[in-house]
Amino acid sequence: MHPFRKAVENGDLDAVAALLADDVVFTSPVAFKPYPGKAITTAILRAVTQVLDDFTYVREIAGPDGRDHAFVFTASIAGKKLQGCDFLHFDEDGKIDDFTVMVRPLSAAQALSEAMGAQFDKIARQAAEQ
Repeated sequence: MHPFRKAVENGDLDAVAALLADDVVFTSPVAFKPYPGKAITTAILRAVTQVLDDFTYVREIAGPDGRDHAFVFTASIAGKKLQGCDFLHFDEDGKIDDFTVMVRPLSAAQALSEAMGAQFDKIARQAAEQ
C-alpha cells in the first residue's frame, strides 16, 4: 500500500502533509482556480475529512515509473453517494507536487462544493497560520 493511501486511511493528516511538496498545486473538483502551496492544500485536505463520511479508497493505480498515482475512492456527503479519484504526481524527491481531485455525480459534487464553501474561511485561517 502506498504511504499516501496508508496515511489517509489511518487518518494521519500530519503524515499526509509531510508527503506534500512546498510548491504543491491542488486542483479542486469544484473550484475553477487551482490552489498553490502546501499550507492551503493541507488546510483543504483537513476540511475534506470533516465534510465527507465513509471515505474509502477502493483502487490504487500506479504509473510505471511510480511518480503518478490514481486513488479511486467512495464517500458520502449530505446523504449522497460520491465517487472520486485523487490524481497525484510525485516530484524527484518523492513529494506530491500535483494533487488533482475529480468527483461524481453532479449532485454529490454540488453538495461537496456547498460544504467546502461553508468551511472556506476556516481553511484560509488555517493556511495563514502555517
